[in-house]
Amino acid sequence: TRVVHRKKIYKNYVGVDACMANLMRPGMYDAYHHISIVANPEPVEGLPSREAPMPDNTKVLISKPGVFDVVGGLCENNDKFAVDRPLHPVPLPGDVAVIHDSGAHGHSMGFNYNGKPRSAEYLFRTDGSVIQIRRAETLDDLFATVDFDAAHAMGSSSLKRKRD
Repeated sequence: TRVVHRKKIYKNYVGVDACMANLMRPGMYDAYHHISIVANPEPVEGLPSREAPMPDNTKVLISKPGVFDVVGGLCENNDKFAVDRPLHPVPLPGDVAVIHDSGAHGHSMGFNYNGKPRSAEYLFRTDGSVIQIRRAETLDDLFATVDFDAAHAMGSSSLKRKRD
């Protein structure tokens, strides 16, 4: 997953582009997954620059330096991959956060919360190589099982306007 945002309030937060819909175990029952930060010095289109000031609302509150909550973007209180986790190097926008050992059930437990397509799945092999074993879903995948003709036949005029 990629680091997309940082925020400092009473804690240090790192926002990533994955969410509990991709890996539910940490949010569901507080499963531990080691997280490695792979620095990416190149700018990533659509993300804040690595040098951009971080929102800091701490005022006089004390945060633990180098300790972060790693969160997804679903705005749910359990959309977290790590809580109070020391991370090094300090995660910056554009960096990759490798969430290790998601296990055989990581993808199969995933879901399409708020219509979010599921991510690709990669396998890290013992020889150090990485292969993609499942492609990322698209919006076409999400709608592939919808029978628009049947919905229209049931009187949905809004579907007719969109299709015609």
